[in-house]
Amino acid sequence: MTVLFYDKLVVLKGVDKKIEKLVQANDERQELWQMVEEIVHHKVLGCCLTHLPHEHHHQFLEMFHARPHDTKLLEYLDIKSKKDMKKIIKEEIKNLTKDLLLLDSHKV
Repeated sequence: MTVLFYDKLVVLKGVDKKIEKLVQANDERQELWQMVEEIVHHKVLGCCLTHLPHEHHHQFLEMFHARPHDTKLLEYLDIKSKKDMKKIIKEEIKNLTKDLLLLDSHKV
């Protein structure tokens, strides 16, 4: 698993228990976690690009691809967006967690 600049902001409280409740097989749990990680990744990057002015998208994406683990990306986002991106990302993940916890076995 690759370390990403936003990893410390991602708290998926209760999702592990929900996944254990939904599926019994270990390989199915791993597959669900992979899906959750992909959803988180798309949500976070989408959130960043939504709040970042369009003229900075290309530079941000180049920086991200070169050093996806670099926490200075958050500083860049804060400066260029003139927003508290840590707070925005945490809120996005909080909303995603709520949605994931609403899933039941009939929808998976």
